[in-house]
Amino acid sequence: MINKIEKKNERKERRKKRVRSKIFGLPNRPRVSFFKSNKYIYAQAIDDINGVTIASVSSISKELDKKLGDTVEDAKVLGAMLAKKLLEKKINKIVFDRNFYKYHGVVKSFADAMRENGIEF
Repeated sequence: MINKIEKKNERKERRKKRVRSKIFGLPNRPRVSFFKSNKYIYAQAIDDINGVTIASVSSISKELDKKLGDTVEDAKVLGAMLAKKLLEKKINKIVFDRNFYKYHGVVKSFADAMRENGIEF
């Protein structure tokens, strides 16, 4: 008998596969993969053809003067940071991979911050 946690993880994996099957990152239009834990936020721009990470940010990065958490305000700061890094590399279009998260709250504020800073998706 499968317990509740295993069922929940199975549903997450199915949702992740469903979302991921529809998107693919290219060198000129990378996939931005978003992940959040209970404490921190991580995001990276990935070129799936070459299997290379183009740029990444996290709320525990040494680039920041203080550690950020997993709040909506922190997601806005990280979204702006990643957008700046991508624009420096002359990338202004991306494909957003929200993983298995619903598009609201922290995920939405991260995506909106990237849009506000000049990234299209």
